[in-house]
Amino acid sequence: MRILVTGSAGFIGFSVAQALLKRGDEVIGIDNFNEYYDPTLKVARNAILEKEKGFTLVRGDITDPKTLDNAFDALTSSSDKSQIINRKSQIVTRVCHLAAQAGVRHSLDNPDIFLQDNVVGFNRIIEATRTHKIGGLIYASTSAVYGDNKEQPFSESHPVDHPISIYGFTKKANELQAYVYHSVYGVRSTGLRFFTVYGPWGRPDMALFLFTDAVMKGKTLPIFGHGKMQRDFTYIDDIVSGVIAAIDRNDPYEIYNLGGGKTEELMDYVSAVEKACGKEGKKEFLPMQIGDVVSTSADISKAQKMLGYKPKTRIEEGVKKFVDWYREYYGI
Repeated sequence: MRILVTGSAGFIGFSVAQALLKRGDEVIGIDNFNEYYDPTLKVARNAILEKEKGFTLVRGDITDPKTLDNAFDALTSSSDKSQIINRKSQIVTRVCHLAAQAGVRHSLDNPDIFLQDNVVGFNRIIEATRTHKIGGLIYASTSAVYGDNKEQPFSESHPVDHPISIYGFTKKANELQAYVYHSVYGVRSTGLRFFTVYGPWGRPDMALFLFTDAVMKGKTLPIFGHGKMQRDFTYIDDIVSGVIAAIDRNDPYEIYNLGGGKTEELMDYVSAVEKACGKEGKKEFLPMQIGDVVSTSADISKAQKMLGYKPKTRIEEGVKKFVDWYREYYGI
C-alpha cells in the first residue's frame, strides 16, 4: 500500500509513518517544519524516517497547491517501490491526514492560524483526494468536538454542536466537510477523535512534556483546574494501532473515538511523572483555563467492535517510556 501521511514530522504523523514503513508500506510524507515549537524535534523525527527506503518527503505546506500537486503526483505515480496488488498494476492508495495546528488554548489566541491550517488545509486535502481518485481518506479529529458535554463517556452518537474552543470548531468543520464529500462525491473517509495522546517524541507544549521538563529542571509545574481535572490519556502506540486499523478497514464514511479506555485524575498523571523522574515537583495550582473542560472520557466500544481497537498501555508504563525517551533525547 502507498500512503500519503500529512504532518509526517509531527508527533502522531511520525509515529504512524514509522509503523507503516515497518510493516512494508510505502509512505509519502508532507511537513512544513513550522516553528509552532522547536523544529529541531521535527528534524530529528524526520531523520529517522529518511533512513527508510520506502519513505519520500515532500517539504511544504498543505495549503500550498504546488506542494499538494507534488505529493499527490508521488502518491499516484508508478514506481518500482510501489506495492502492486493485481494484474492491472493498480496501486492501493490512502491519504492519512494528521497535519494540523493543535492546541485548545493556543487556538483561542490565534484563530486565523487555526482556520487557515485546519479548515483551509483540510479542504485542500479532501479536494485533492477527490480529484486524484484516492482510495480513502483517514483524518484526525479530536475529543474537543464534544465541548463541555455532561454525559460521559463521550459516544460518537452524542451531539457535537457546541465545541468551546476554536480548535474543536475547526475539527467539527472537518467532520462536516467529510460527510458532504462522501454524500455528494462518494469520497471514502474515516474521522478519528483522539483523546489526550501522549508518549515518546511528544510535542513540547503537551502536559507530559511540560511536567517532565519542570520536574527534571526543578521548575514549578502549573497545575490547572486546581488538579481536579480528569482526562482519558491515550498512549501513542495505542493511537497508532487504531489509525492503521482505520486505514486498512477504509470505511465509506465513519467516525470513531480513539481513547485509552479509562479516565485518570490529573494528579495521578503528575504522580506518575514524579515517580518516573525519581523526584517530586514543585506545584502551582491554578484555575481552569478558558476553552478547557473538567473531564473527558471516551466510549471506545464502536472502535473495539469495528476496528478491533484494544488500548493496553497503563499511564504508569506510558509515562515511564516518555521519561526514558526524554532522558535519552536530551542526554540527561
